[in-house]
Amino acid sequence: MNMKSKNQNAFTSSVSASRNFSARAAVASLVLATAIPAMAGNSAASKEDAAAIRPFHVNIPKTELTELRKRIKATKWPEPELVTDTSQGVQFSTMKKLADYWANDYDWRKIEAKLNSLPQFVTTIDGVDIHFIHVRSKHQNALSIIITHGWPGSIIEQLKVIDPLTNPTATGASASDAFDVVIPSIPGYGFSGKPSEPGWGPERIARTWVVLMKRLGYNKFVAQGGDWGALIVDLMAKQAPEGLLAIHSNMPGIVPPNVAKALVRGEPPPSDLSADERHCWDMLDYFYKKGLGYAMEMHNKPQTLYAIQDSPIGLAAWILDHDIRSYELIARVFDGKSEGLTRDDILDNITLYWLTGTAISSSRLYWENSLGFFDVKNVSIPVAVSVFPDEIYAAPRSWTEKAYPKLIHYNKLDKGGHFAAWEQPQLFSEEVRESFRQLRNGKATALNR
Repeated sequence: MNMKSKNQNAFTSSVSASRNFSARAAVASLVLATAIPAMAGNSAASKEDAAAIRPFHVNIPKTELTELRKRIKATKWPEPELVTDTSQGVQFSTMKKLADYWANDYDWRKIEAKLNSLPQFVTTIDGVDIHFIHVRSKHQNALSIIITHGWPGSIIEQLKVIDPLTNPTATGASASDAFDVVIPSIPGYGFSGKPSEPGWGPERIARTWVVLMKRLGYNKFVAQGGDWGALIVDLMAKQAPEGLLAIHSNMPGIVPPNVAKALVRGEPPPSDLSADERHCWDMLDYFYKKGLGYAMEMHNKPQTLYAIQDSPIGLAAWILDHDIRSYELIARVFDGKSEGLTRDDILDNITLYWLTGTAISSSRLYWENSLGFFDVKNVSIPVAVSVFPDEIYAAPRSWTEKAYPKLIHYNKLDKGGHFAAWEQPQLFSEEVRESFRQLRNGKATALNR
């Protein structure tokens, strides 16, 4: 967010924890398909082993899934909220429907099989195991892209866009739009390792992603992200490492300093805002005043969240209470409405957090971070931006052009929200293709030249 200090910054922060999984996650046996090489001393061989890329396979024991259902059914429920709206938080009826489906009908094995149908790997960078999906296109001259999730998301968010990006001809697009896709799990999230010391903030992750892409043999690549992924790719672009050609963001850092300061202080909006700028202000003002509770706690005291590490229903409610539009969509899904997500989509993601024991380790990223999510980052390389209407805020073109001097793509979509790749994979894929099409041809021109 736009808060600069530890006390102000609510939607910005941390990663720092033990590589050792919790007892539950350890038993869950996240199995490497090949043994991790033993490392000894500082020999050249040990350094090569540390840089090795090892195949990865998911195999959650049945006992862990049985225990999960048992814990869901044993939930000690509070009384329902005292109001008919969402002002007191995630609603009782939504959580009861979620719990019933989760305990009785949900099947983790489906998403486990999906994950295991994809090429998954682990490599160690700076002492931390980095898990990632890596799917190469069958088409020649595919552009390599690294796509980063956020919180409370995971690699589950991006699964639906892998095929459209790697195999564009299957959906009527051109082979010249093909990508090699790399989707890593942020340290402390999913199947990646949990850092054993402080210091794993978004700047370090940005540098780590560059190491990962180089290790995979990509000397030229682009990057995409939303939520934490948006901040990470902004920082990659600010660092401007050799080989990073451009970035795409669906939650760009575009808020001018004077506006950011006024939002943090709860001041009135500047008087000279255009209609689009005022709309963005209103959305952010609401989020700062009504939507930041989860981020403030994770930023200030992530270790205090023992309850979401211990209770699956506590974890689910915490994850659902992210932004109001996403929550309303999820509530409609559990009411039986057809939306961009399904009940299985939502529970695949929550169950991944549960089985890997990453409720607290993922929260620490908020504690680590001291940067404003929405602030301008002084990026000088080419940038593409897609604005989905139900995002936390709708980035106005005027601010976006000022924030990114080399803006090569800007588009406002008719539908989609915070989890754009997950909710609207077709639109998202089309946006990514369009964003980098000129770049492939060496003809990328800034829109605001």
